[in-house]
Amino acid sequence: MRIVLAQLNPVVGDVPGNVRRVQQALGQACELKPDLVVFSELFLVGYPPRDLLARGWFIDRVEAGLAEVARISAQFPKVGIIIGAPVRSPCGPGKGLLNAAILFVGGSEQFRQAKSLLPTYDVFDETRYFDPAGPVRVTKFGGEALGISVCEDAWNSPEMWGRTRYDRDPVAELASAGATLLINISASPFVVGKEAIRKRLVAGHALRHKIPFVFVNQVGGNDELVFDGRSMAFDRQGRPQLVIESFQEGLAVVETGDAGIEGNYHEQEPVESIRDALVLGIRDYVHKCGFEKVVLGLSGGVDSALTCCLAVAALGPENVLGITMPSEYSSVGSIEDSRRLAENLGIEFHQVGIAEVYRAYLELLRGEFAGRPPDATEENVQARVRGNILMAVSNKLGHLVLATGNKSELAVGYCTLYGDMSGGLCVLADVPKTMVYALAKYINRRGEVIPRATIEKPPSAELRPNQTDQDTLPPYDVLDAIIGDYIDEGRSADDIVAAGYDRKTVEWVIRAVNRNEYKRRQAAPGLKVTSRAFGMGWRMPIAARY
Repeated sequence: MRIVLAQLNPVVGDVPGNVRRVQQALGQACELKPDLVVFSELFLVGYPPRDLLARGWFIDRVEAGLAEVARISAQFPKVGIIIGAPVRSPCGPGKGLLNAAILFVGGSEQFRQAKSLLPTYDVFDETRYFDPAGPVRVTKFGGEALGISVCEDAWNSPEMWGRTRYDRDPVAELASAGATLLINISASPFVVGKEAIRKRLVAGHALRHKIPFVFVNQVGGNDELVFDGRSMAFDRQGRPQLVIESFQEGLAVVETGDAGIEGNYHEQEPVESIRDALVLGIRDYVHKCGFEKVVLGLSGGVDSALTCCLAVAALGPENVLGITMPSEYSSVGSIEDSRRLAENLGIEFHQVGIAEVYRAYLELLRGEFAGRPPDATEENVQARVRGNILMAVSNKLGHLVLATGNKSELAVGYCTLYGDMSGGLCVLADVPKTMVYALAKYINRRGEVIPRATIEKPPSAELRPNQTDQDTLPPYDVLDAIIGDYIDEGRSADDIVAAGYDRKTVEWVIRAVNRNEYKRRQAAPGLKVTSRAFGMGWRMPIAARY
């Protein structure tokens, strides 16, 4: 069978727009003379649609969209179309919705298979909306018995996790039911390192059941989540026949009877994949939210420099405005480093000094602060002045503010509410400081974009004389390792100490993480690139003691 894999970028909620994408893709795909065109999970509504699924009017709109897809399929009578959509389930107990893959042929629905396994871990919350499928079935089409599954249905593999997550294996059930071709439609978000896991999973199914396997994944950024695509097809020996490039849309054709070649698959380097995920995440968040341009503060530090570089890659230099806002504690070098970065990138650059406004704040509060020595309060006032300036520019010019803090800072609260945390999107919210440096070096791999001094100088908030981050924080390599163990791996203080870390340092980090949950709850959305990101994948209590 000749199959076109449609790796596309739907807009969440935009049913009419996503239907138009189906029409356009089919017009392009027919030049490849396919028997079948396969779209991704919930393509008609984009993933994740969240509580839109709880609105009856929205499901009515989905049904109208499916009727339009059926009409479109009549224009291509020799081509089958598999597409994902939420559908109303038969009357009975439950949520009343199914996450389904639907096969259209010649103007009508021929078959549908709902998702059996509904994930509720990490960022997923599908039992909130969907009922699980009953028995799985195969369907005849084009001389094949199609075994169609939806995303998580392919992930219950003991080889992957050391155990099974669920009490059934839909892919094995489809193979036992006589499937001669396995197809999985997916909305599997990017996490660094997940690509290798996904490849082993899909290849393992093909090899174990001796059945060719086609995997079609969504691409694009939707809120915090970035989808890398990386759709692929494997032959019955588990060899790759086709792999579509990550982080970009594409239509590609595969003949399921052809033999695969091991050299067809090349994994992306982790640093490159994170960079590409962040660029795509920025572009889609900005454009899908209705913005064209962004503004950010340039401090002369590596976080703001990296954020600026990623924004330029995502949106173009003409759509990025950088503002440096020096105070009496800002070094001349930091101002010049910001200016050089802006020149290297070709962006618009403004300088707005805050010393006068800062002094006015302190004068206004002189009575309130009388008899109390200066402390972090005065430092935070400077950060808040800067945040207010950026928000004012955003209001006046219609630019989206990009916050520039990193995961290490957010974890331990080394950031200021309503100050440097202000913004519509925090690009590096899931990027630890050590990875920030790795990304900065990657950006400079062909020549200096980020000034060398920005990368080499000790990081500093420059809110008091001769300040450096390490006055307050452990060395970033130590801090990031402890954060990774505690947040990503869920290890206890005793376990982390046993791994060789100083107990006082470990306990300080854990206390800081726990007591700053209230800050993170008010932070701008951040792009998820690691296995445990703050935001929708991190659901810890605020008013708690543990």
